[in-house]
Amino acid sequence: MCGRFALSKSDRIDWAQFGVRRGPQLPPHWNLGPGRPIAVVRHAGAEAEVALLRWGLIPFWAADPAIGGRLANARAESASEKPAFRAAFKQRRCLIPADGFYEWQAMKGGARKQPWFIRRADGGAFALAGLWERWQPRGTTDEAAIETCTVLTTEPNALLAPIHSRMPVIIDPSRYAAWLSVGTETEAARALMAAWEPSEWTAHRVSTHVNAIGHDDKRCAEPED
Repeated sequence: MCGRFALSKSDRIDWAQFGVRRGPQLPPHWNLGPGRPIAVVRHAGAEAEVALLRWGLIPFWAADPAIGGRLANARAESASEKPAFRAAFKQRRCLIPADGFYEWQAMKGGARKQPWFIRRADGGAFALAGLWERWQPRGTTDEAAIETCTVLTTEPNALLAPIHSRMPVIIDPSRYAAWLSVGTETEAARALMAAWEPSEWTAHRVSTHVNAIGHDDKRCAEPED
């Protein structure tokens, strides 16, 4: 799964790669989790736009918005077919800028889990594959609508396999435009979710400081002694 990530250096984002004319200066975060507003890039007419959406997708047909708490992730293998995600997969794909993410490794005995921080070896930004949705309570005006998103996950590669059974889908910059385009058909979009090359990435253990969602500082991503 992907339950936490960092975006601590938004000045390193090449917004032009996303098709965004002028990107915002985002405040640094080292521990973004479900329920928090996160920056996403999505299709918006002739170009892309950056929007703040709540992490945890609420399907447009949901009767209770609490379902979003269970839909922070969607499996890439089946998202295009599942009722909660298929409409969004077809029409509302997005990219989620990040510069690192966390996974928890189960230790012997299962009593504790070791958190790891995964990032590009060059420290650069990248984009998680996401889906977004707009939910509005029945009988309310547009002002009551809530926009939410989810992160797609897939089978782990050689770097992540010893750490966790899932990893986030990361879209290559050369595929950003196709991923965001509403003209990209479902099967073509599925083909864009290729496994990312682990040789350009690195992973290190971090302390359990990151376990608390209220902790959002540099210490979350610092290597554990």
